[in-house]
Amino acid sequence: MIRYDVTDAVATITLDRPDSMNSLTAELKTALLDALHRAAADPGVRAVLLTGSGRAFCAGQDLREHADNLEAGRGLANTVREHYNPIVELITTMAKPVVAAVNGVAAGAGAALAFACDLRVASEKAKFAMAFTGIGLAPDSGASWTLARLVGLGRATELLLLGEPFSAARALELGVVTRVVPADDVLKTAQELAVRLAAGPTMAFAATKQALAYATTHSLSETLALEADIQDACVATQDHLDATRAFLVKEQPSFHGR
Repeated sequence: MIRYDVTDAVATITLDRPDSMNSLTAELKTALLDALHRAAADPGVRAVLLTGSGRAFCAGQDLREHADNLEAGRGLANTVREHYNPIVELITTMAKPVVAAVNGVAAGAGAALAFACDLRVASEKAKFAMAFTGIGLAPDSGASWTLARLVGLGRATELLLLGEPFSAARALELGVVTRVVPADDVLKTAQELAVRLAAGPTMAFAATKQALAYATTHSLSETLALEADIQDACVATQDHLDATRAFLVKEQPSFHGR
């Protein structure tokens, strides 16, 4: 259900249930969380690429499995707390950049997975849908947090309440995705972006993610204090020292993630 490959310091994690549009069963969610932990813990991995196989990125929760749980009286079967929450928290807090290659449909929790990533490259054929209210549910998988940060509270409210599908072009206009490219180029473009990030200052990227997340829920003075602390940590890295020396002699810096 998951393909995992490491090339050029990029761990590519591919959701691999193409016949079911990569919809999320408990088994797939467990495998995805395991793959993310593997990438996070591997010092040879400096960036992560998340994508789907076939015509979809991820259609969200597998509703057949969900219906079986409802009929058996299990409700959500604790999947939000056990699966979705730790997956999204790991993506957003991982000390490595995470890029989504949105190759097709991204709906519900599947769209939320893409929103949790740091950058999103979408196929021009991709479609997004915040499908939660259409089946009588509220958003989960961090969608209420990530989407509001990407597009603002007003737009997020509209997208989540109405649940109307929107195109890749509209997603780019709203700021939901970073780039839109031809369908044949989406994986290549996302890979090139991930490789570029993997060759960059890993610790500075991690600090940037930390600062951005902190700033959304803290005051300016608190954020300034955190920035000072993480800048102290960054200035002590070998990457910063090497890059400063390279700048002074007009050479391109080479980063090694330390």
